[in-house]
Amino acid sequence: MSDVHTPVIRTDIPHSARIWNYWMGGKDHYEIDKVAGDAGLAVDPDISTMAVQSRQFLIRAVRHVAREHGIRQFLDIGTGLPTMQNTHEVAQGVTPDARVVYVDNDPLVLTHARALLTSTTDEGVTTYIDSDFHDPEQIVADARNVLNFNEPIAVMFMGVLGHAKTYDDLLRIVRTVLAAVPSGSYLIMWDGTDDSQAYVTLCENYTGTGGTPYVPRPQAQIRAVFDGMEMVDPGFVSITQWRPEGVEVGEVRPISAYGAVARKP
Repeated sequence: MSDVHTPVIRTDIPHSARIWNYWMGGKDHYEIDKVAGDAGLAVDPDISTMAVQSRQFLIRAVRHVAREHGIRQFLDIGTGLPTMQNTHEVAQGVTPDARVVYVDNDPLVLTHARALLTSTTDEGVTTYIDSDFHDPEQIVADARNVLNFNEPIAVMFMGVLGHAKTYDDLLRIVRTVLAAVPSGSYLIMWDGTDDSQAYVTLCENYTGTGGTPYVPRPQAQIRAVFDGMEMVDPGFVSITQWRPEGVEVGEVRPISAYGAVARKP
């Protein structure tokens, strides 16, 4: 583990993982997070839709690479608070021997992860790394203790890269991790985009509360993260339009959250 100290959980500053939990209808947040969450909803009512739909995208994407492409190893970076249908539950539901490594650096997430993020099968492995994604080299080093980097790995960044300090940092983080995994690995990634002024304003207001800034970026910048990779159909789209189940794509309204699933050649 990269951090041997027990960090202090701050209850006087809102935290994005806890606010996200509130928007998803969870119970793992403090009053300060509810206040910030309600303020966010007042600015951009779509944010609760984004929170719920992001989990639906995760479920569909993880199930797809496990079932259709035989992926049995997952590195979920910036996992957030456990809710329903977490990565290991979806993956091990398809392949019982799936190995899942979660990465986050929020102490509340760590507390819950130790209690809740346990394998759902005897064959599978689920573990947690306490690390900041700005140090991808450390993440890779720690993950090697659990995952076989000679076999394909699904690398996941689910709505967290807006917290990267700069766009160059964002690219460095993703490319460092992808450089460590072999051909046949997958990148599952989405992030918030700047095509909704209400969403941009929400993120600016959140920064003003003292929380770690989250920067929505243009679709083209998020799309560029997948350069050199082989896109899984339907390619780079709003997460609501990535293989929706039970409806036609044209019936699903896009939201300011775009991503894709892509294979490393």
